[in-house]
Amino acid sequence: MLLLVAFPGPAATLQVRISGHIKVVPVERYVAGVLAGESGSFQSAEALKAMAVAARTYGVHMRGRHAAEGFDLCDTTHCQRLEPDRVTTRLTAAAADTAGEMLWWQGKAAFTPYTRDCGGSTEDAAAIWPDQPAAYLKSHADPWCAKSADAHWQWTTTAERLAQALENEGLRRPARPTQIAVLSRTGSGRAALLGIGGVDGSFRMSASSFRFAVGRQLGWNTLRSDRYTVRFGDGHFWFEGGGAGHGAGLCQNGAEQMGLAGKGYREILAFYYPGAAIGLNAQGLRWQRLSGENISLLTLFPEVDSAVLGLAERQLRAVAARTGWAVPAKLEIRVYPDLDTFRNATGEPGWVAAHAEGFRIELQPTASLRGRHALESTLRHEIIHLMMAGQAAPGLPVWFHEGLAEWIENPIATGPAGTPPPAEFRQTVEPSRARRAYAEAHAMVAGLVRRYGELAVFGWVKRGLPPEVTNTNASQAPPNSK
Repeated sequence: MLLLVAFPGPAATLQVRISGHIKVVPVERYVAGVLAGESGSFQSAEALKAMAVAARTYGVHMRGRHAAEGFDLCDTTHCQRLEPDRVTTRLTAAAADTAGEMLWWQGKAAFTPYTRDCGGSTEDAAAIWPDQPAAYLKSHADPWCAKSADAHWQWTTTAERLAQALENEGLRRPARPTQIAVLSRTGSGRAALLGIGGVDGSFRMSASSFRFAVGRQLGWNTLRSDRYTVRFGDGHFWFEGGGAGHGAGLCQNGAEQMGLAGKGYREILAFYYPGAAIGLNAQGLRWQRLSGENISLLTLFPEVDSAVLGLAERQLRAVAARTGWAVPAKLEIRVYPDLDTFRNATGEPGWVAAHAEGFRIELQPTASLRGRHALESTLRHEIIHLMMAGQAAPGLPVWFHEGLAEWIENPIATGPAGTPPPAEFRQTVEPSRARRAYAEAHAMVAGLVRRYGELAVFGWVKRGLPPEVTNTNASQAPPNSK
């Protein structure tokens, strides 16, 4: 099956739990809601657009994080803070101005965390999330953030209050803690491992666990980041530090300063995610090209996919011989390395085997097509579409495109004929609806072939449908006899 119109992004909707209720939210509306929750106070329009791209990419990358609970993302900072009731025209415009744009790494939606204030140096993502490989998230100096007025902070609390906060979080409660020692730091200078001591001895815990425990119990405006020094005296701990948040990825204060200085949102994103590619479709794949007589094959695994080229060349010649249509001067087939990359690049659901547009066929991994016969059938179907598209008369209806492709593949149609609306072919939610639309279009074309003959119907691709066909009631097939 083929959808003739490309979708504008990697996902049309997300399932989000909002105020305890699971809702299906269009991606761009979700992005605007995240901007309201995470960066509504931005003054710079370019910084806001950079945040829109980062938030969109993060949402798609983390899609399914709550799959076990029946939805994709929550509306808290665990995923991204979402405040749909605070969306303004300005925030909606920032989402619309970057609609569908995402950051990509090796063909997949990149992992794009962001932080309120990096304190003058971003953090290496591996120091926070060892299971999130991100070569574009290495620690580097941020002179833009250093210009921020609120980079420095201090916080004081009693030893007893701190001990109670740790106990409330289910962590060990040190009896009368008198020392917090930073045992190790990350490459950017942030605390990594703490030693917490008291009269009952000492124990170790990660600095991030300590910060989150303090934040949840005593407020997020207390221990603002892991970039700090700490001392003890007179029953109190004094923390002095800089920045706010984990420090990895886009620094919101720095991005704001860049935008106010005249930098565009693409420059901002390139500074904070160096090496990640921005675009509407999957970027960063290292394609290898194999060339045939009329077709080029792009693949990451030529030793696995090389047979596709020969199969496609044979199908091209077979379709041309049967229909009399001209062979295109060039065709390109891209075989994606996995299903996620195919979906991200094309916007198609997993149950669509391929996507064709212009002179290119984009194909799921060959291993997912269940054998040689399925692969040949898929290639033939997409080649038929591209050959038709290259010479089709203006206004040729979608049902005719789809029905004729089905007829050429299988000249036996079953089921009732009909002219389903284009939306039924293009929707990606219910496979059963799409299958029904294809079957109805197939039966419709079968009726036309029986009445007018196959060669005449093939000729309509260039000339357009005759008036007696276009005027036929959309709910009925043409009669089977004259």
